[in-house]
Amino acid sequence: MKRSKIKDILSKDKVGEKVSVKGWVRTRRGNKNVQFVALNDGSTINNIQIVFPLDRFTEEQLKPITTGASIHVEGDLVESMGKGQATEIQATELEVYGTADAETYPLQKKGHSLEFLREIAHLRPRTNTFGAVLRVRSALAYAIHKFFQDKGFYYLNTPLITASDCEGAGAMFQVTTLPLNELPKTEDGAVDYSQDFFGKPTALTVSGQLEGELGATAIGEIYTFGPTFRAENSNTPRHLAEFWMIEPEMAFYDITDNMDLAEEFVKYCIKYALDNCRDDIEFLQKMYDPELIARLEGVLAKPFKRLTYTEGVEILEKSGKKFEFPVYWGADLQSEHERYLVEEHFKTPVILTDYPKEIKAFYMKQNEDGKTVRAMDVLFPNIGEIIGGSEREENYDKLMARIEELNIPMKDMWWYLDTRRFGTVPHAGFGLGFERLVLFVTGMTNIRDVIPFPRTPKNAEF
Repeated sequence: MKRSKIKDILSKDKVGEKVSVKGWVRTRRGNKNVQFVALNDGSTINNIQIVFPLDRFTEEQLKPITTGASIHVEGDLVESMGKGQATEIQATELEVYGTADAETYPLQKKGHSLEFLREIAHLRPRTNTFGAVLRVRSALAYAIHKFFQDKGFYYLNTPLITASDCEGAGAMFQVTTLPLNELPKTEDGAVDYSQDFFGKPTALTVSGQLEGELGATAIGEIYTFGPTFRAENSNTPRHLAEFWMIEPEMAFYDITDNMDLAEEFVKYCIKYALDNCRDDIEFLQKMYDPELIARLEGVLAKPFKRLTYTEGVEILEKSGKKFEFPVYWGADLQSEHERYLVEEHFKTPVILTDYPKEIKAFYMKQNEDGKTVRAMDVLFPNIGEIIGGSEREENYDKLMARIEELNIPMKDMWWYLDTRRFGTVPHAGFGLGFERLVLFVTGMTNIRDVIPFPRTPKNAEF
């Protein structure tokens, strides 16, 4: 008999059919006449109840069925007489695939803390919480591709190994095949990278943006969606060493076009999750965040508030609120500042624009005032910055002047500068940290809980 997924047989319109299900045992209870097993196969947050009558099954047959065991059951799908489910399976056949010893299986008991589950990240996907998070994450990934594909964007795969530091921060993981215990040296004592695999220093990428601009200035509108890496020694609930980024780049877009796309994009993803992952989001709301659905629907309800960085700083300075980090024009706004604007002042997502050029990247287009650039950050409740982007500087001379002003080593970036020398065009783009989007949609509070296998300082298991 062909296997049915549990999500497909929970409704009453399947009642009367003979079904075959396979999954993992969540709980087992019963009495001397009948045993009830809650089975889950990962297709839904909801379990199917399996009824094992003891006049058909012996205690010896049912003994291996403990929490965590995997089983195959065939039986009749009937309308449930109990509370909590519309249907249940009256079992006629049982096959045990794998047992889970009640003394050693870490998930035998309920109520484990998220901190404990991070220590057993290889098993935590089997819990209700992480099953829900992973299903939401998958749906959001699909929504991202669908949004851009429906708009005619092209999916561009940018390199994971690069010789350029897009962010200029230097916090990159080096990639080398040189023997670390006996590095070849030049005459002046420096590492001789000419003997390395690529013949020069290389690292894991921190962003696909620069290569994305190459695609945009050739085929118009592209997006990237892939892993990026930051070697920052940070243990905060908002940082990972390995995470996923979505980075669209668009030829002939200005800053206003960029803001319009960013707002439309993030609203589309949230609505898709609400429409397609309602059961999972309702579970996460019940368990972790009572205001989750109201917050998600609130983001969809009205346009994002748009204002300049200068206007935002003035609001913060006049707020009378005591911030941990001081606020002044030229300061790089912290999460506490961003969340005040979103959660307390405007009570809606905010897009800040026209930041001081000193706190933004070299490639952002300069405004006529000589002090600010056409940057834009999208700020969300509970998160702070969720999207960062800008109109890019398309003028070769202005870009070169900024590079020289910042003493950025560009000897290996001739290919990037060529986009300004040959057929340059106005263009813009932004980056969305995927895990921050998943964090917002699921209501979780630690970014390590929305990626299957978190990579953080001193943590690279599995």
